[in-house]
Amino acid sequence: MKVAIYCRTSKIDQNPENQKIELEKYAKAMGYDYKIFEEQESTRKTRPVKNDIFQDALRKKWDLILVWKLDRWARSMQELINDLELLKQNNVQFKTLKENIVLDDNPTNKLMINILSSFAQFERDIIRERTMAGLERARQEGKKLGRPKSPHVK
Repeated sequence: MKVAIYCRTSKIDQNPENQKIELEKYAKAMGYDYKIFEEQESTRKTRPVKNDIFQDALRKKWDLILVWKLDRWARSMQELINDLELLKQNNVQFKTLKENIVLDDNPTNKLMINILSSFAQFERDIIRERTMAGLERARQEGKKLGRPKSPHVK
């Protein structure tokens, strides 16, 4: 079985090593033929590594996509549902290691995918809400927001 292992962190200063170690250990134990992919400092719009894996899977290069947790693959509930539906239509398996979720017709797995993605979406929305409130408070306090100007720019 040809397996794409996808590890992702949201920031460049975060380390995907913990994900990689556990996923590789599992893949070796299962006897998979695998390749590890890492992505750091990604946004919802720019995840070229994830997008390449996804497109390759649809072209039948991968039989299985293995990720640490659902929220490492998709940044929104809608994205997750769309991706998993396309993978299923193309007979590509998808599995999360930590939640032990498998893309199949099992109603329990379908429920768990929806519940976990709902919680992840809720968490992202709360973080955004707090960030926006903090920025508004900083503006009201007269703080200058944004990236500092580069000393090389005149």
